[in-house]
Amino acid sequence: MTVRTNPPGAVVYVDDYEIGTAPVSVDFTYYGTRKIRLVKNGYETLTVMQPVGAPWYEYFPVDFVSENLIPGKIRDNRTLDYQLVPERVVPSEELLERAEGLRRQTRGSGVVQSSPVVPAGAIPQTRTPGWPAPPSAGTGGQMPYPTVPPGGWQQPGGA
Repeated sequence: MTVRTNPPGAVVYVDDYEIGTAPVSVDFTYYGTRKIRLVKNGYETLTVMQPVGAPWYEYFPVDFVSENLIPGKIRDNRTLDYQLVPERVVPSEELLERAEGLRRQTRGSGVVQSSPVVPAGAIPQTRTPGWPAPPSAGTGGQMPYPTVPPGGWQQPGGA
């Protein structure tokens, strides 16, 4: 598989493994969809889920003949070409306006909630009604919990 970019020089990742700088070639064994990511300074990072289909001679029953009865090795060369887009520079004013708009939305919706502060190493005290309190640090790690909850186990649906 050969990956080429315009302009050349992008770092190529196939399935999150760096294979080199474009144009670059790599051997592959399996067909299917490959994740290809192209990174180059000054250009937007391009991530493509690229299908790489099997050739006709890899389908059953032809694959038996092509892999076992034909002498030599059949090479399947694939060339993938990608056009990189120059990175868009966002003006500072536009960026600040977008940030201020998000800040106003957050304040107006009341979505932001503070969570209770739990000291480091502390275990939050949540209890199930009818169960005893969790053991304190001085119990030597013994668990006073009963094996069956008070009132027995309940069947789903309240039956």
